[in-house]
Amino acid sequence: MAKTIAVAETTPNNGLQQMKDTPARLRSFLHDVRSEMRKVITPTRDEVQATTIVVIVTVFVFAAYFLIVDYTLGHAIEWVLKKATH
Repeated sequence: MAKTIAVAETTPNNGLQQMKDTPARLRSFLHDVRSEMRKVITPTRDEVQATTIVVIVTVFVFAAYFLIVDYTLGHAIEWVLKKATH
């Protein structure tokens, strides 16, 4: 943040200068995007299948866990309420 303030203080604050800087900033941005996109690696079909299987198995494991926890807590609360009302 201090760097932003320092840069803001040293640059002139007029609209004309900002308009002149826009093409250079856009060119720099697009250059950075292009260089970062060269680093992107597309996963292979086998990698996608493997991670998909892991996600599906994990979802079912968590679903079973929450089913057991919900069933247990539901019966425990029901039992406590029955004991409290009698």
